[in-house]
Amino acid sequence: MIEIQTESTLTWSQHLSKALTSLPELIQHLALPTNMVKDGNEAQNTFKLLVPRPYLSRIEPGNPLDPLLLQILPSAAEMRLVPGYTTDPLEEADHSPQKAIVHKYKRRLLVITTGTCAVNCRYCFRRHFPYGENQLAQAEWQSVIDYLKAHPEVNEVILSGGDPLMMKDALLADKIHKLEALPQIKRLRIHSRLPVVIPQRVCDEMLAWIKNSRLDIIMVWHINHANEVDEDVIHAAQQLKHAGVTLLNQGVLLKGINDSVKAQVDLSEAVFKAGLLPYYMFTLDPVEGAAHFDISVEQAQRLMGKVAAELPGYLVPRLAKEIPGKQAKTVFAPIVD
Repeated sequence: MIEIQTESTLTWSQHLSKALTSLPELIQHLALPTNMVKDGNEAQNTFKLLVPRPYLSRIEPGNPLDPLLLQILPSAAEMRLVPGYTTDPLEEADHSPQKAIVHKYKRRLLVITTGTCAVNCRYCFRRHFPYGENQLAQAEWQSVIDYLKAHPEVNEVILSGGDPLMMKDALLADKIHKLEALPQIKRLRIHSRLPVVIPQRVCDEMLAWIKNSRLDIIMVWHINHANEVDEDVIHAAQQLKHAGVTLLNQGVLLKGINDSVKAQVDLSEAVFKAGLLPYYMFTLDPVEGAAHFDISVEQAQRLMGKVAAELPGYLVPRLAKEIPGKQAKTVFAPIVD
């Protein structure tokens, strides 16, 4: 008898292989107006559609304004050139002393580990990033170790991408083992959206290297809307918490998606219920192709002032912006009327 594999028994890599990449198929699957294919076709050709089915299952069929759909749906608005929105909004190229390393802050070092993600978010600040020039082969990881040895003040390594959890656990564990051999390194931070869009990414192999690590491991997930948090996401978060991982959430304020008091309050409640502490809520990085998602800093401050009136302080994320050339993130106080 051939075993029939259900969606719930698929591994994370199998889910990834089944991710949807066709705009017409997306529109048909969600029973959306067919003219949306034409509207997003040019944008799809410049920054491809990619959405895994576990995430797709949380989108409401027939609703063209679904807040999860709008995060992944190519649209004609992306093709408008708006002054001030650039291909390198954080000027990361100016802080890249060598391949795959971004060193903007004194004690923290960011490593671009992969050039791929499990989902393509239309507001991504690295949608134009030259990943081909910045991907390290396994043998090149020693260049990161050598850089760290030359900079003993660095005590925290941040794995970013792309999405660092796109790497298989054996390769990831090998890289982390090399970091653990450096006494100066205290903390490992992993920024990822993968356990949100494919919760099955939190698997036995991942939990094994986490439990064996001497480092304090922090995972910063990226959740923008409460509808992204389902029972599978909660289960994945709880597994990591039980393994000793500190879980934080950071989001981006997106016009028409989460720029309301209700959306922000529901988001904080949802991520905290899952076991994550609200950390940052960023204003949009001014990346070319995403201007239609932006709201002003003052609008954001007034919004977060209303949110602060609804929630206890520990559930209100810090409103922040990363400004090129600054020695730390710029945090904005909520405006309370």
